Amino acid sequence: MPRKVVQGPIRDKEKTKQKLLAAVGKILRVKGYSGLKVSKIAAVAGFDKKLIYEYFGSTEKLIDEYIKSQDYWSKVNQNIEVDLSDGGKELSKLALLNQFDSLKKNKELQKIILWELSESKPILRKLVEQREEVGDVMFKHITDPYFGEDATRYRAIMALIISGAYYLNLYTGYNASKFCGIDLKTDEGRSEIEKALVEIIDFAYQKK
Repeated sequence: MPRKVVQGPIRDKEKTKQKLLAAVGKILRVKGYSGLKVSKIAAVAGFDKKLIYEYFGSTEKLIDEYIKSQDYWSKVNQNIEVDLSDGGKELSKLALLNQFDSLKKNKELQKIILWELSESKPILRKLVEQREEVGDVMFKHITDPYFGEDATRYRAIMALIISGAYYLNLYTGYNASKFCGIDLKTDEGRSEIEKALVEIIDFAYQKK
């Protein structure tokens, strides 16, 4: 029986590519997008920078591949299963709470959102489009039919809630801990925000 080949050019190339991709993630978490320079990525991965050009073509393409591999928005909303007979009310609550909590934990995604706000790049526009596509599934198939002519109003409410949740996580992650006197670096403070998210959704459905 022939021995299984566990090493060789193809396997070594794939391992090297994965280490380079992992280096992008590490730098993004620690330094942010400004740290994603070819020499820094190569140093963190422990390889000569020429391998970045050999395996990916350019630093930009390496970063693009890393962002594509993360599938951020599907991860944020994964494993949410709920009865939809209420027109998506409970689904909206769970999705918002999950997103609020996930963004706090995901330092890479925080840096990506900051990057989106400061630069115009094709890969970042693609990521924004992916986020819209994920959200549009719920709107088009669940909440829009329920709210009918008030569907855009509900989308506007969700836009304000989601953007607020983003800002609060980014603000407390990089500057102060308190916003409107609520300490968002404590479980008690975050719990108050979470209760407010739920109350706003309940209010939106009561007004239907």
